[in-house]
Amino acid sequence: MNIRPLYDNVVVKREEQEAVSAGGIVLPGSAKEQPNQGEVVAVGEGQHLDNGDVRALQVKVGDKVVFGNYSGNTIKVDGEELIIMRENEIFGVIG
Repeated sequence: MNIRPLYDNVVVKREEQEAVSAGGIVLPGSAKEQPNQGEVVAVGEGQHLDNGDVRALQVKVGDKVVFGNYSGNTIKVDGEELIIMRENEIFGVIG
């Protein structure tokens, strides 16, 4: 992957959505909700504070995270769809 996020930005690869509902119904592409979980694949250096210090991010590469349905911006890098968002758009780390 050829992206290096800046500051307190995080790059997340969204989990794949199942194409079949819990009841066994095959869902067309338009009926599927985007999952709001994914794996952190890159992190920035940290948040720059007003006093000049840099606060390290709490998430790290490999963390499985939960985020809002409308968090971040979707980008394509090397043909792969990713989301770039600020760390404060992440609700929590799973596991």
